[in-house]
Amino acid sequence: MSALTLQLPPNLKFTDEQFEQVVLFNKELRLELTQYGELVIMSPTGGETGNRNFDLLGQIWFWNRQNNLGKAFDSSTGFKLPNGATRSPDASWIKIERWDALTSSQRKKFLPLCPDFVVELVSESDDLEDTQAKMQEYIENGLRLGWLINPKKKQVEIYRPLVEVEVLQSPTSLSGEDVLPGFVLNLQLIFA
Repeated sequence: MSALTLQLPPNLKFTDEQFEQVVLFNKELRLELTQYGELVIMSPTGGETGNRNFDLLGQIWFWNRQNNLGKAFDSSTGFKLPNGATRSPDASWIKIERWDALTSSQRKKFLPLCPDFVVELVSESDDLEDTQAKMQEYIENGLRLGWLINPKKKQVEIYRPLVEVEVLQSPTSLSGEDVLPGFVLNLQLIFA
């Protein structure tokens, strides 16, 4: 099962508060809103993807806890992108300076910014082209580094601003580069 996109009439646009209410009343659903006002219902993941995502988040959490350079988030965190879309990457991170610049009220809602770093982990229920388009959307909205990890193909697409997407086949690790200094993601369990 893949994500379901509901086409809404052009004159029906959610305000931030209305979309938050829809999400609040449908807690069992993982919802995103595209820049065009389409409501995307993401299907739950299977056990393998859930376990891979947990490993991924654990590695990011451990690095972030040791370095304390920013704030890390899981897939239930919504980001209100500059283009108007509200997205929830599988894993994400922002520099501490950007977190500190948010008001207390902003921190409690969908964060009004694009993360510095995101990871999307392709699951059985994901459409690869849709996920690639989402990664491109992050780049267009200010993302500094993004990884699209496809365990089935043992492939990683690396997204950076102003350069072509880099595709790696069967890498054993990934570097956080200058965005996540010192972070190295071990892909052995994710590709297992």
